[in-house]
Amino acid sequence: MCHAASRVGDTPSSVPDVLAPGLACVFCGINPGRVSAAAAAHFANPRNDFWRLLHDAGFTPRRYEPDEQFELPSLGLGLTNAAYRTTPGSGDLRRGDFDRDAFEARVAGVRPRAVAFVGKEAFRGLYAERAELGAQLRSIGPTGLFVLPSTSPANAAVSYDERLRWFRELHEWLEPTPRDAARALVVDRDDRVLLVQYRRLVGDDTWWGVPGGGVDPGETHPVALARELREEIGLYDPDLGPHLWDHVGEFPWQGVLYRQTNSTYLVRVDTHEPEATIDLAAEGVADIRWWTLDELGAAEGPFAPADLVERVRTILAA
Repeated sequence: MCHAASRVGDTPSSVPDVLAPGLACVFCGINPGRVSAAAAAHFANPRNDFWRLLHDAGFTPRRYEPDEQFELPSLGLGLTNAAYRTTPGSGDLRRGDFDRDAFEARVAGVRPRAVAFVGKEAFRGLYAERAELGAQLRSIGPTGLFVLPSTSPANAAVSYDERLRWFRELHEWLEPTPRDAARALVVDRDDRVLLVQYRRLVGDDTWWGVPGGGVDPGETHPVALARELREEIGLYDPDLGPHLWDHVGEFPWQGVLYRQTNSTYLVRVDTHEPEATIDLAAEGVADIRWWTLDELGAAEGPFAPADLVERVRTILAA
C-alpha cells in the first residue's frame, strides 16, 4: 500500500510529521530533541532504541535509519510528536507546549487505526492523565490509543527486553478482533426510526446508530437481535423483517480494536416507548429517541454507518 506522507514545512517544527490517510499506527514521541531537530528526523539520537525496536518487534522488514522515515507510510506506519518545540530534554517542556485539540484534529484528519505514544509522558502531556502501559480506554474517534515505554536513553531503568515486549504487544494488538453484530432498523407506523446514541466510556465521542449489538457464541442473528432489543429498548418478540444491509466498522472499545460486521434487519412496530431492561450507561448508551426523516436530514450526526440517513431514506421510499 502506498501512502503520500507529509514532509518538512507542513508542521511548525524542524522535525516533520510523517502522516498519511489510513495508516495502521502512528507513533507519537513527546517532542523533538536537539539531535532529532538537527537531523530533521524522528528518534535520531543514535542511543535511542526506537528504530531497533521497530524492526525487532516485526513492524519493519529491516532496521531503518532515521533519514528513511518517509518510507514508513508504505508499511502502514507514521510519526508525529505530542509537542512541536525542540528542547534539550522533555523536562524542559511547558504545559502550553501541548495542544490537545490540534493534536486530535491532526489525528482525525488521517484516521489511523491507532496512535502509539512512545513514553507515558507524551500521553500525559496531552491528556493530563497518568497512563499505564498498553491499550487505553480513551480514543480519538475510531482511533485507538496505546502507550509504550519511552525508547530514550534516559529511560535506561527499563530493559531493552521489557521495551521490546511492549512493542510486540502493540504489534499483536493492532490486528483487529473480528466481531459479528445484529442490528435493527426499527420503524413505527408513522415511518419514524428509533436510534440509539452511543458514547465511549472515556472521552466525549458520541454517535447515533440503530439498536443492536454483538452476537454471542452459539447465537443466531434472530436470537441475538431479540436479546439486544429486549435489553436496549424493552421490545419483546420483535417481528423480524428482511435483511437490509451489512456494513463493516473498525473501532476501539474498552481497550480492544474490533473489526465488526454489522447485519441490519427491518423491524416494524405500530408504536413503542423505549425502556431499557439493563444499565445502559455501562453499555455506553447515552440516549434513545425516535426520529422523523426530516429530523434525520437536518441532524449533523455523526451516524454509524456514515451514510445511515441515505440508507433510511431509500428504505422508507421503497
